[in-house]
Amino acid sequence: ALSAYYVYLPLPGAVSDPWKLMLLDATFRAVQQTCHLIHYLRLSHHLIVLNYLICTFDKLKAVSSEDIKITDAVFDGVEVRVFEPPAKGDESLKRSVVYIHGGGWALASARTSLYNNLCRIMAESLNAVVVSVEYRLVPEVCFPEQYHDALRATKHFLQPDVLAEYSVDPSRIAISGDSAGGNLAAAVCQQLSKDEDLAVRPKLQALIYPVLQAFDFNTPSYQQNMNMPVLPRYVMINYWIDYINGNYDLAHELLVNNHTALNVGRALSFRARLNWTALLPPSFKKSYKPVAQPTGTAAIVERLPALLDVRAVPLLADDATLARQPRTYVLTCENDVLRDDGAMYAARLERAGVPVTLDHFHDCFHGCMIFTVWPTDFSAGVQTRNSYIKWLDENL
Repeated sequence: ALSAYYVYLPLPGAVSDPWKLMLLDATFRAVQQTCHLIHYLRLSHHLIVLNYLICTFDKLKAVSSEDIKITDAVFDGVEVRVFEPPAKGDESLKRSVVYIHGGGWALASARTSLYNNLCRIMAESLNAVVVSVEYRLVPEVCFPEQYHDALRATKHFLQPDVLAEYSVDPSRIAISGDSAGGNLAAAVCQQLSKDEDLAVRPKLQALIYPVLQAFDFNTPSYQQNMNMPVLPRYVMINYWIDYINGNYDLAHELLVNNHTALNVGRALSFRARLNWTALLPPSFKKSYKPVAQPTGTAAIVERLPALLDVRAVPLLADDATLARQPRTYVLTCENDVLRDDGAMYAARLERAGVPVTLDHFHDCFHGCMIFTVWPTDFSAGVQTRNSYIKWLDENL
């Protein structure tokens, strides 16, 4: 079945390392099918099994070196891993990045080699203290607990006495994340901008192919990349269902946008904020057409209010909230269902007066930035990681 799938897979020639990407995707799909079988037999939840396999073979202990000190800590009840470079010369304070890992709110860990490697390289390259947040995952918890974990850990770190403990400059802190971690980073940054009691706020936010909306699963990038390896559209919809504690029976309703049809009153006020026909450039829109059902299922948003909750869907934020966001970097990949999420957020932030850098990669795919170590070493990973770190170095 996998062989037949890849024969007909519309993989663009522009994707870097295409056969390596297909091998990675085939491996992941095979493991997923095994986990779903275990779920079907009612032995365990498939996400628990999948994450167990990922972390069993890939989890690293906090091993420091001469270049980077790595320690595990707890910030306001939330586990974190802290990467600290040694002091250089007469330097007294360092800049810092709070990093939130991806994985569909359900997979991976701050302690896996992929994210451990990324955060170590960031700490070394930027001479910065990197705090990697180990938030709780689906199915142990669902929205809004992942958001609350990320917010609590970040607010704890931003306390002046904690920053002093780690020798961090309060005026040079960024919050960042990839994929679902980019979702959490954006949501946390929005909340921090509203907290009048907060003495320290991030100078920057850097979002790596972030997932920012569950309103429209038929944006041009969702249509263009619906069967793209690593993150096809149906997988992203299932991640959303798991995150907001929904039922897989709703997957088709979401896929055809029945949850935000024109007769769904609660969705009407948000429609203009996600109008991709006005927010995307022609090179992204191509010849795709909007999918807006005249009548749909209003009960879906009643049962799952998180679909329209700005803490879960940062792209739904109002203009006043967006205007309070710090200088922003958004990295997008052409071969990614989430490309337009990031591009629309960048456009809305820019219209709200926020300085924005949209860093788009035509030959890259979702998740590529963490794949830089053999055997999952992609040129796309090194390319995107270097561009991301370069922007942080120049702006933080």
